[in-house]
Amino acid sequence: MMYISFFATVTLFLYSFYVFRSERKNVLKRRLSSFVNNNEQKDWSQDDQSKLPLHKRVFKPMWREFRRGFKRKIPGEKQAKLEVLLLQAGNPMGMTPFEYRLIQLGIIVLFPVMAGGWGTLMDFNPAGVLLMGLVGGVVAFIMPPFYIKSKIKARSKTALLELPDILDLLTVSLEAGLGFDGALSKVVSKKEGVLSMEFHRCLEEIRLGRTRRESLRGVRNRLVVDEISGLISSILQAEKLGIGMVNVLRIQSEEVRDQRKQRAEQEAMKAPIKMLFPLVLFIFPSLFIVLLGPAVLQFIETFNK
Repeated sequence: MMYISFFATVTLFLYSFYVFRSERKNVLKRRLSSFVNNNEQKDWSQDDQSKLPLHKRVFKPMWREFRRGFKRKIPGEKQAKLEVLLLQAGNPMGMTPFEYRLIQLGIIVLFPVMAGGWGTLMDFNPAGVLLMGLVGGVVAFIMPPFYIKSKIKARSKTALLELPDILDLLTVSLEAGLGFDGALSKVVSKKEGVLSMEFHRCLEEIRLGRTRRESLRGVRNRLVVDEISGLISSILQAEKLGIGMVNVLRIQSEEVRDQRKQRAEQEAMKAPIKMLFPLVLFIFPSLFIVLLGPAVLQFIETFNK
Protein backbone atom coordinates (compact mmCIF):
# COMPACT_ATOMS: atom_id res chain seq x y z
CA MET A 1 0.00 0.00 0.00
CA MET A 2 2.89 2.35 0.78
CA TYR A 3 4.38 1.74 -2.67
CA ILE A 4 1.05 2.58 -4.35
CA SER A 5 0.56 5.80 -2.36
CA PHE A 6 4.16 6.90 -2.98
CA PHE A 7 4.01 6.43 -6.75
CA ALA A 8 0.50 7.93 -6.90
CA THR A 9 1.81 11.08 -5.17
CA VAL A 10 4.70 11.44 -7.63
CA THR A 11 2.42 10.79 -10.62
CA LEU A 12 -0.14 13.36 -9.49
CA PHE A 13 2.59 15.96 -8.97
CA LEU A 14 3.97 15.45 -12.47
CA TYR A 15 0.48 15.47 -13.97
CA SER A 16 -0.39 18.75 -12.20
CA PHE A 17 2.79 20.34 -13.57
CA TYR A 18 1.86 19.18 -17.09
CA VAL A 19 -1.70 20.50 -16.75
CA PHE A 20 -0.39 23.85 -15.51
CA ARG A 21 1.92 24.21 -18.51
CA SER A 22 -0.78 23.21 -21.03
CA GLU A 23 -3.34 25.55 -19.45
CA ARG A 24 -0.85 28.43 -19.63
CA LYS A 25 -0.27 27.76 -23.34
CA ASN A 26 -4.01 27.58 -24.01
CA VAL A 27 -4.57 30.92 -22.29
CA LEU A 28 -1.79 32.47 -24.38
CA LYS A 29 -3.31 31.07 -27.59
CA ARG A 30 -6.75 32.41 -26.70
CA ARG A 31 -5.35 35.86 -26.00
CA LEU A 32 -3.42 35.90 -29.28
CA SER A 33 -6.45 34.74 -31.24
CA SER A 34 -8.55 37.48 -29.65
CA PHE A 35 -6.05 40.12 -30.82
CA VAL A 36 -5.71 38.63 -34.30
CA ASN A 37 -9.44 38.37 -34.85
CA ASN A 38 -9.99 41.89 -33.43
CA ASN A 39 -12.38 40.57 -30.83
CA GLU A 40 -13.80 43.18 -28.51
CA GLN A 41 -12.88 42.92 -24.88
CA LYS A 42 -15.71 41.52 -22.81
CA ASP A 43 -17.21 43.41 -19.92
CA TRP A 44 -17.10 40.89 -17.12
CA SER A 45 -20.07 41.60 -14.91
CA GLN A 46 -21.13 39.61 -11.90
CA ASP A 47 -23.46 37.48 -14.03
CA ASP A 48 -20.68 36.64 -16.46
CA GLN A 49 -18.30 35.72 -13.65
CA SER A 50 -20.88 33.44 -12.08
CA LYS A 51 -20.89 31.41 -15.30
CA LEU A 52 -17.16 30.78 -15.09
CA PRO A 53 -15.84 27.46 -13.74
CA LEU A 54 -14.89 27.20 -10.07
CA HIS A 55 -11.12 27.17 -10.67
CA LYS A 56 -11.33 30.43 -12.66
CA ARG A 57 -13.54 32.16 -10.08
CA VAL A 58 -11.72 31.02 -6.93
CA PHE A 59 -8.33 29.46 -7.56
CA LYS A 60 -7.16 31.72 -10.37
CA PRO A 61 -7.44 34.96 -8.32
CA MET A 62 -5.73 33.19 -5.40
CA TRP A 63 -2.95 32.06 -7.71
CA ARG A 64 -2.61 35.61 -9.08
CA GLU A 65 -2.28 37.06 -5.59
CA PHE A 66 0.23 34.39 -4.60
CA ARG A 67 2.27 35.15 -7.71
CA ARG A 68 2.32 38.88 -6.96
CA GLY A 69 3.37 38.29 -3.35
CA PHE A 70 6.07 35.84 -4.40
CA LYS A 71 7.45 38.31 -6.96
CA ARG A 72 7.64 41.02 -4.31
CA LYS A 73 9.79 38.80 -2.13
CA ILE A 74 12.37 38.23 -4.90
CA PRO A 75 14.93 41.08 -4.93
CA GLY A 76 15.10 43.06 -8.15
CA GLU A 77 18.81 42.34 -8.74
CA LYS A 78 18.38 38.59 -8.32
CA GLN A 79 15.35 38.59 -10.60
CA ALA A 80 17.30 40.52 -13.27
CA LYS A 81 20.27 38.12 -13.04
CA LEU A 82 17.95 35.12 -13.21
CA GLU A 83 16.17 36.58 -16.23
CA VAL A 84 19.53 37.04 -17.99
CA LEU A 85 20.47 33.42 -17.21
CA LEU A 86 17.16 32.16 -18.59
CA LEU A 87 17.64 34.23 -21.75
CA GLN A 88 21.13 32.79 -22.16
CA ALA A 89 19.67 29.30 -21.74
CA GLY A 90 17.04 30.02 -24.40
CA ASN A 91 14.09 30.18 -21.96
CA PRO A 92 13.79 26.39 -21.46
CA MET A 93 10.13 25.30 -21.29
CA GLY A 94 9.17 29.00 -21.54
CA MET A 95 10.02 29.56 -17.88
CA THR A 96 9.89 32.99 -16.31
CA PRO A 97 12.00 33.86 -13.23
CA PHE A 98 8.92 33.36 -11.05
CA GLU A 99 8.26 29.88 -12.46
CA TYR A 100 11.92 28.92 -12.15
CA ARG A 101 11.97 29.95 -8.48
CA LEU A 102 8.71 28.12 -7.84
CA ILE A 103 9.97 24.93 -9.50
CA GLN A 104 13.25 25.23 -7.61
CA LEU A 105 11.42 25.48 -4.27
CA GLY A 106 9.18 22.57 -5.24
CA ILE A 107 12.20 20.41 -6.06
CA ILE A 108 13.91 21.41 -2.80
CA VAL A 109 10.83 20.30 -0.86
CA LEU A 110 9.97 17.25 -2.95
CA PHE A 111 13.34 15.56 -3.45
CA PRO A 112 14.27 15.11 0.25
CA VAL A 113 10.74 13.80 0.94
CA MET A 114 10.96 11.38 -1.99
CA ALA A 115 14.45 10.22 -0.99
CA GLY A 116 13.39 9.77 2.65
CA GLY A 117 10.23 7.94 1.57
CA TRP A 118 12.27 5.64 -0.66
CA GLY A 119 14.63 4.92 2.23
CA THR A 120 11.64 4.11 4.44
CA LEU A 121 10.18 1.79 1.81
CA MET A 122 13.54 0.01 1.54
CA ASP A 123 13.50 -0.56 5.36
CA PHE A 124 16.58 1.55 6.04
CA ASN A 125 17.39 2.46 9.63
CA PRO A 126 16.68 6.07 10.77
CA ALA A 127 20.26 7.11 10.06
CA GLY A 128 19.97 5.75 6.51
CA VAL A 129 16.65 7.54 5.95
CA LEU A 130 18.19 10.79 7.20
CA LEU A 131 21.19 10.29 4.92
CA MET A 132 18.92 9.68 1.94
CA GLY A 133 17.00 12.86 2.77
CA LEU A 134 20.25 14.84 2.94
CA VAL A 135 21.38 13.40 -0.39
CA GLY A 136 18.02 14.35 -1.92
CA GLY A 137 18.37 17.88 -0.53
CA VAL A 138 21.88 18.26 -1.98
CA VAL A 139 20.68 17.01 -5.38
CA ALA A 140 17.71 19.40 -5.23
CA PHE A 141 20.02 22.37 -4.59
CA ILE A 142 22.46 21.40 -7.33
CA MET A 143 20.11 20.25 -10.09
CA PRO A 144 18.31 23.49 -11.20
CA PRO A 145 21.50 25.63 -11.55
CA PHE A 146 23.26 22.70 -13.21
CA TYR A 147 20.38 22.34 -15.68
CA ILE A 148 20.50 26.05 -16.58
CA LYS A 149 24.29 25.98 -16.99
CA SER A 150 24.12 22.89 -19.19
CA LYS A 151 21.48 24.54 -21.40
CA ILE A 152 23.63 27.69 -21.68
CA LYS A 153 26.68 25.62 -22.59
CA ALA A 154 24.81 23.56 -25.20
CA ARG A 155 23.22 26.66 -26.72
CA SER A 156 26.55 28.49 -26.89
CA LYS A 157 28.20 25.49 -28.52
CA THR A 158 25.45 25.28 -31.14
CA ALA A 159 25.74 29.01 -31.88
CA LEU A 160 29.50 28.69 -32.27
CA LEU A 161 29.07 25.88 -34.80
CA GLU A 162 26.59 27.98 -36.80
CA LEU A 163 28.74 31.13 -36.80
CA PRO A 164 30.99 30.48 -39.88
CA ASP A 165 28.07 29.74 -42.23
CA ILE A 166 26.09 32.73 -40.91
CA LEU A 167 29.10 34.99 -41.44
CA ASP A 168 29.64 33.75 -45.01
CA LEU A 169 25.99 34.30 -45.93
CA LEU A 170 26.00 37.74 -44.28
CA THR A 171 29.17 38.74 -46.16
CA VAL A 172 27.78 37.54 -49.50
CA SER A 173 24.53 39.44 -48.91
CA LEU A 174 26.41 42.66 -48.13
CA GLU A 175 28.61 42.24 -51.20
CA ALA A 176 25.45 41.83 -53.30
CA GLY A 177 24.41 45.35 -52.34
CA LEU A 178 22.04 44.80 -49.41
CA GLY A 179 22.17 46.94 -46.31
CA PHE A 180 23.08 45.45 -42.95
CA ASP A 181 19.47 45.04 -41.82
CA GLY A 182 18.50 43.57 -45.19
CA ALA A 183 21.44 41.17 -45.05
CA LEU A 184 20.41 40.08 -41.54
CA SER A 185 16.86 39.54 -42.78
CA LYS A 186 18.17 37.40 -45.64
CA VAL A 187 20.28 35.34 -43.22
CA VAL A 188 17.28 34.81 -40.92
CA SER A 189 15.10 33.66 -43.82
CA LYS A 190 17.72 31.24 -45.20
CA LYS A 191 19.18 29.73 -42.02
CA GLU A 192 17.70 28.12 -38.94
CA GLY A 193 19.23 27.68 -35.53
CA VAL A 194 20.15 29.48 -32.34
CA LEU A 195 22.15 32.29 -33.95
CA SER A 196 19.51 32.87 -36.61
CA MET A 197 16.82 33.13 -33.92
CA GLU A 198 18.89 35.68 -32.02
CA PHE A 199 19.38 37.80 -35.14
CA HIS A 200 15.65 37.52 -35.83
CA ARG A 201 14.98 38.85 -32.34
CA CYS A 202 17.50 41.62 -33.00
CA LEU A 203 15.61 42.65 -36.16
CA GLU A 204 12.29 42.62 -34.31
CA GLU A 205 13.73 44.88 -31.62
CA ILE A 206 15.01 47.28 -34.28
CA ARG A 207 11.54 47.37 -35.87
CA LEU A 208 10.02 48.12 -32.46
CA GLY A 209 12.22 51.19 -32.05
CA ARG A 210 15.44 50.12 -30.40
CA THR A 211 18.70 51.22 -31.92
CA ARG A 212 20.87 48.77 -33.81
CA ARG A 213 23.62 49.14 -31.22
CA GLU A 214 21.32 48.20 -28.33
CA SER A 215 19.83 45.26 -30.22
CA LEU A 216 23.25 43.85 -31.13
CA ARG A 217 24.41 44.27 -27.55
CA GLY A 218 21.38 42.25 -26.51
CA VAL A 219 22.51 39.43 -28.79
CA ARG A 220 25.98 39.60 -27.22
CA ASN A 221 24.48 39.39 -23.72
CA ARG A 222 22.24 36.41 -24.58
CA LEU A 223 25.01 34.32 -26.18
CA VAL A 224 28.01 33.59 -23.98
CA VAL A 225 30.51 33.00 -26.80
CA ASP A 226 33.76 34.94 -27.15
CA GLU A 227 33.75 34.73 -30.94
CA ILE A 228 30.24 36.17 -31.20
CA SER A 229 31.10 38.91 -28.70
CA GLY A 230 34.17 39.81 -30.79
CA LEU A 231 32.11 39.83 -33.99
CA ILE A 232 29.45 42.15 -32.57
CA SER A 233 32.10 44.42 -31.08
CA SER A 234 33.76 44.66 -34.49
CA ILE A 235 30.43 45.45 -36.18
CA LEU A 236 29.66 48.18 -33.66
CA GLN A 237 33.16 49.62 -33.98
CA ALA A 238 32.95 49.61 -37.78
CA GLU A 239 29.57 51.32 -37.65
CA LYS A 240 30.91 53.95 -35.27
CA LEU A 241 34.07 54.71 -37.31
CA GLY A 242 32.44 54.39 -40.72
CA ILE A 243 34.58 51.44 -41.86
CA GLY A 244 33.31 49.22 -44.66
CA MET A 245 31.21 46.43 -43.13
CA VAL A 246 32.11 43.94 -45.88
CA ASN A 247 35.83 44.08 -45.12
CA VAL A 248 35.22 43.69 -41.41
CA LEU A 249 32.96 40.66 -41.90
CA ARG A 250 35.37 39.05 -44.36
CA ILE A 251 38.23 39.36 -41.85
CA GLN A 252 35.99 38.05 -39.06
CA SER A 253 34.95 35.09 -41.23
CA GLU A 254 38.58 34.13 -41.85
CA GLU A 255 39.42 34.47 -38.16
CA VAL A 256 36.42 32.35 -37.13
CA ARG A 257 37.38 29.58 -39.55
CA ASP A 258 40.99 29.67 -38.32
CA GLN A 259 39.77 29.42 -34.75
CA ARG A 260 37.53 26.47 -35.65
CA LYS A 261 40.53 24.75 -37.24
CA GLN A 262 42.57 25.39 -34.10
CA ARG A 263 39.82 23.96 -31.89
CA ALA A 264 39.67 20.85 -34.06
CA GLU A 265 43.44 20.42 -33.73
CA GLN A 266 43.21 20.83 -29.96
CA GLU A 267 40.49 18.19 -29.73
CA ALA A 268 42.60 15.87 -31.89
CA MET A 269 45.57 16.36 -29.55
CA LYS A 270 43.35 15.54 -26.54
CA ALA A 271 42.13 12.29 -28.10
CA PRO A 272 45.19 10.13 -27.16
CA ILE A 273 44.96 11.27 -23.53
CA LYS A 274 41.24 10.50 -23.41
CA MET A 275 41.85 7.07 -24.95
CA LEU A 276 44.51 6.28 -22.35
CA PHE A 277 42.06 5.64 -19.49
CA PRO A 278 39.85 3.01 -21.21
CA LEU A 279 43.02 1.54 -22.71
CA VAL A 280 44.61 1.01 -19.29
CA LEU A 281 41.42 -0.04 -17.51
CA PHE A 282 39.84 -2.37 -20.08
CA ILE A 283 42.08 -3.25 -23.03
CA PHE A 284 45.46 -3.82 -21.37
CA PRO A 285 44.12 -6.27 -18.73
CA SER A 286 42.42 -8.31 -21.46
CA LEU A 287 45.62 -8.40 -23.52
CA PHE A 288 47.67 -9.47 -20.50
CA ILE A 289 45.22 -12.27 -19.74
CA VAL A 290 45.28 -13.52 -23.34
CA LEU A 291 49.05 -13.21 -23.85
CA LEU A 292 50.44 -14.04 -20.41
CA GLY A 293 47.72 -16.41 -19.22
CA PRO A 294 49.04 -19.55 -20.96
CA ALA A 295 52.62 -18.80 -19.86
CA VAL A 296 51.49 -18.36 -16.24
CA LEU A 297 49.59 -21.65 -16.38
CA GLN A 298 52.68 -23.44 -17.74
CA PHE A 299 54.84 -21.97 -14.96
CA ILE A 300 52.34 -23.15 -12.36
CA GLU A 301 52.24 -26.70 -13.82
CA THR A 302 56.06 -26.82 -14.02
CA PHE A 303 56.55 -25.75 -10.38
CA ASN A 304 53.87 -28.18 -9.22
CA LYS A 305 55.79 -31.06 -10.79
